[in-house]
Amino acid sequence: MRVIISGGGTGGHVFPAIAIARELKGVRPEAEILFVGAEGRLEMTKVPEAGFPIEGLPVQGFNRKNPLKNIPVLLNLMKSMKKARTILHSFAPDVVVGVGGYASGPVGKAAGKTGIPVVIQEQNSYAGVTNRLLAKYAVRICVAYEGMEKYFPAEKIVLTGNPVREEIRNSRVTRDEAYAFFGIPDGHEVILALGGSLGAGSVNSALLENAEMLRDKKVFLLWQTGKREYQHIVEEMQGRNLDNVRVMAFIERMEMAYAAAEVIISRAGAGTISELAVVGRSVILVPSPNVAEDHQTKNALALTEKEAALMVKDQETSRYLPALALELLEDRKRREKLSANLKKLARPEAARDIVKEIIKATEGKG
Repeated sequence: MRVIISGGGTGGHVFPAIAIARELKGVRPEAEILFVGAEGRLEMTKVPEAGFPIEGLPVQGFNRKNPLKNIPVLLNLMKSMKKARTILHSFAPDVVVGVGGYASGPVGKAAGKTGIPVVIQEQNSYAGVTNRLLAKYAVRICVAYEGMEKYFPAEKIVLTGNPVREEIRNSRVTRDEAYAFFGIPDGHEVILALGGSLGAGSVNSALLENAEMLRDKKVFLLWQTGKREYQHIVEEMQGRNLDNVRVMAFIERMEMAYAAAEVIISRAGAGTISELAVVGRSVILVPSPNVAEDHQTKNALALTEKEAALMVKDQETSRYLPALALELLEDRKRREKLSANLKKLARPEAARDIVKEIIKATEGKG
C-alpha cells in the first residue's frame, strides 16, 4: 500500500497529518508513506522528525492585498504542478490524502486528473479554499464539524473529527501529579492560558494588564506566552511578587497542563479545539483575527452555539477576558455544563476513522 499525504503550512495541518500517518502504519505496517509539503514551511522539519520522508514544492499562498506580487506565485504554482506530476509518476501511490494547505492543491489536482483516489481531511468548520477546489476530485471528505454540506457534496462527507495527539488522547495524568509537576500549591484552582507556540499578543496583553486581579486569590495561572513575548513578559512581571503566576515560553508536557487546569483560555484553531474536547475542561476561546477567512471565529461559534465554550473577541480581551476567567472559576455549575457539552463533541478515534476511509479508497470502496 502506497500513500501520499500532502499539505501543511501550519501545525493545524501538519500534526493531524502526522497522526494519520502513524495510525496508518499501526494498521498497515507495510504501507509506504510519502509526504509532500511546501518548501520552507513547518512540515519540512516536523515530518522528518516524526520519521517520514517528505518532498517539497515551491508553492506559495496568493497575496490578496497586492495582486502584482502574484506573478512569481503563479510561476511557482506552475512549477509545483509539474513537480507534483513527477512525484506521482515516480511514487505511484494507491491514494492521495490532502490535509489542506498550499501543497495539497497541486498534488490533489494532479492525482484526481490521473484517476488516483483522493481523500480530503478538512479540520475547520469553514472549509479552506484548497479543499473546496479539490472536492470535485475527492472520493471521500473527512470533516470535523456537522453542516459541511454547504461546502462539499453531501454524499462524499464522513464525520470523523480531527486527529488528536496520542499523549493527550491516552493521558492518565492525575490532578495531583500535574500539581506536583508545576509546583502548584494545594488549595489553588488553575487557569491555563495558551496562545500556541508563538503566543497570542492580545491574550498576553490582557493578562499582563490585569495580573493584579490574582493577588491574594487561591488561583494559579499557568501562562504559555509564546517564544516571541516571553522575555518581555518575564521582565514586566519581575517585582510584582505574584507567586501564583507561572510564566513559560512553551509547555512541552501539555497533558500535564490540561490535567491541572479548571479553566482554559485558548485560541480557536481546529486542532486545539479537538484536543480540548477530548480533555473536557471549561474553555474560553479567543479566535485569532489573523487567519484565512477568519475561520477561527467560525470554529469558536460552532462551539458557543452548542454551549460548549465561551468566546471573547480578540479586540476585547483586556476589557473582558481576565474577569470572565475568574468569574468562571467561581461558578462550578457553569463550568460543569460547558465541560459536559464540550465532551459530547469529542472524537478521540478520529485518526482511526480517517484511516478506515483511506483504506476503503484504495480498495475502490470510496
